[in-house]
Amino acid sequence: MKFTKMHGCGNDYVYVNLFEEKVENPAEVSIKVSDRHFGIGSDGLITIGPSDKADFRMHIYNADGSEAEMCGNGIRCVAKYVYDHKLTDKTEISVESGAGIKYLTLFIENGKVQQVSVDMGEPILTPAEIPVVADGDKVIDEPIEVGGKTWNMTCVSMGNPHAVVFVDDTASFPLETYGPLFENHERFPKRTNTEFVQIISRTEANMRVWERGSAETWACGTGTCATVMACILNGKTEDKVLVHLRGGDLTIEYDRATNHVFMTGPATEVFNGEIEV
Repeated sequence: MKFTKMHGCGNDYVYVNLFEEKVENPAEVSIKVSDRHFGIGSDGLITIGPSDKADFRMHIYNADGSEAEMCGNGIRCVAKYVYDHKLTDKTEISVESGAGIKYLTLFIENGKVQQVSVDMGEPILTPAEIPVVADGDKVIDEPIEVGGKTWNMTCVSMGNPHAVVFVDDTASFPLETYGPLFENHERFPKRTNTEFVQIISRTEANMRVWERGSAETWACGTGTCATVMACILNGKTEDKVLVHLRGGDLTIEYDRATNHVFMTGPATEVFNGEIEV
């Protein structure tokens, strides 16, 4: 199987072009290629193929083989792949995902995609649609018992579930201890991604993420969008925020007129190769 290794802010995936390759069991393949000792090493597998609704269709598989609805860093890399590998010559494209069709603008330098802006759509705040078990019509600054402590979380879906928790210092936060406990908490029927966020200013924040099915990743596009929405809902920031992740920076802007969230950030190709699967 031919593949391309790519990352968005260190959130790395193995990409397979289904116009040329065939993947019989993508869940098993994702587990194999994601292994950083015996495989290629990645946060999962993303396939790029045809769509009857958009320019392209992406499928996202986590490192444990589970399928994700959406990946913000991944979709930017899909945009870079299809342009740089000459599957399209358009600088505005649509990509179908498990969270619907997303619209992307590609920024080109020297014939290659360097940055991509994605219309991530409307944030979902209704508990049943996130999903999270809750009594009210939104989960904003709501207490939850995790690991013997009471935390306050704000829940947002950007096509996949996120719980955002504000902390004093992301660098020293024991993510490996609390991340899995949030992910598998009974209040999240489909598990959850969890963002631990430190506010720097009204326009800047630090974030670390524990991703459902992949443990800590160096970045999460949908999680960064959910984080900024949580910041806004809790009155902590303005509508445009620069978010610092372990692997780089993303700029997130909420457009109140359309109720859409826009994400802008880099996409990087690392190498191409071939592996027996």
